[in-house]
Amino acid sequence: MKVDGAWLTQPGTQSLCDALRKANFQALFVGGCVRNALLGEPVNDIDIASDATPEDVTKLAEHAGFRVIPTGIDHGTVTVIAGSHPHEVTTFRRDIETNGRHAVVAYSTDIAEDAARRDFTMNALYARPDGTVVDPLGGLPDLLARRVRFVGNAEDRIREDYLRILRFFRFFAWYGDRTAGIEPEGLAACAAHYAGIETLSRERVGAELRKLLAAPNPSQAVASMAQAGVLSAALAGSDARALPILVHLGEEDWLPRLAVLGGDSDSLRLSRGEMAQLRLIREEVSALRSAAELGYRHGAVLARSIILCRAALLEMPPPSGWENQISQGSRAVFPIAAADLMPDLQGKALGDALRGMERRWIDSGFRLDKAALLG
Repeated sequence: MKVDGAWLTQPGTQSLCDALRKANFQALFVGGCVRNALLGEPVNDIDIASDATPEDVTKLAEHAGFRVIPTGIDHGTVTVIAGSHPHEVTTFRRDIETNGRHAVVAYSTDIAEDAARRDFTMNALYARPDGTVVDPLGGLPDLLARRVRFVGNAEDRIREDYLRILRFFRFFAWYGDRTAGIEPEGLAACAAHYAGIETLSRERVGAELRKLLAAPNPSQAVASMAQAGVLSAALAGSDARALPILVHLGEEDWLPRLAVLGGDSDSLRLSRGEMAQLRLIREEVSALRSAAELGYRHGAVLARSIILCRAALLEMPPPSGWENQISQGSRAVFPIAAADLMPDLQGKALGDALRGMERRWIDSGFRLDKAALLG
């Protein structure tokens, strides 16, 4: 079997592979680019595995005229910019020691050792520069069946890095066969070791949840997380019941999806902007402002998310005509400015008057004009 695509045949990529192979090193595409190409999914990142050390890769790539960035040299990875495209080139590795968060690795020249330290069989697939698939662990049938399976013993893989618990559900959300369901051995291992999530940094947990919730339909994966005890370990106090409703209503953004899960989102180390938007959604869901007012105050996109989150949490359909109301509100411009009330009003009195007029204007369906409000 072979993979193909523009990502594989672009001249810079092939020239980089040639530079390694002419020096008698292997150059094998690995991981997401091979997986996605075989599934017919977009390929975004190009990863190459090689028996060349980072020093060898750097020397050969620079001699070929490519720029090299030591992005992860402590882990055997350098990024080579070839043909304006970044390629992460990593030396074959084997684990020496693991502690549930980070691994101590040694370089290897054996592709089987490199494959054995990967998380899932669908990520342990390689391809030669001509596209020929190399499958050292027999993971191709799992990929073609969209079956997310741990490499080797699931509990061993999890003990090496507890983040793999969250990755298991994330990969199922993105690539798994929802009809066949989640792989039972992996699910049981995650349920047995979810306490290990507490040892992970909250930034890593937050990043995984973000990627999971960005999947087209993460509902089944999140429900399985809840049943296994994983969701509570990752997001204390959360409740998955509203998520499938929100997804069904058409909300595709990960942040509103996180909002309806509830729980201790503050611990996820989101950016200030993300936390502000998350809190706003949750506050407005409870405030019960009209769709039109939400559109006026927050714009059409955020107003839509608030209405859908409210509907999902209340398990009720959105109000009739809500989309037109949001559109009307988002276009409305309050006709009164502070200068219209000055100098007669100043300070608190001015603010109170403006808020009162704005309230009357909103309640009128944005119909009252400047003269009517000042009269």
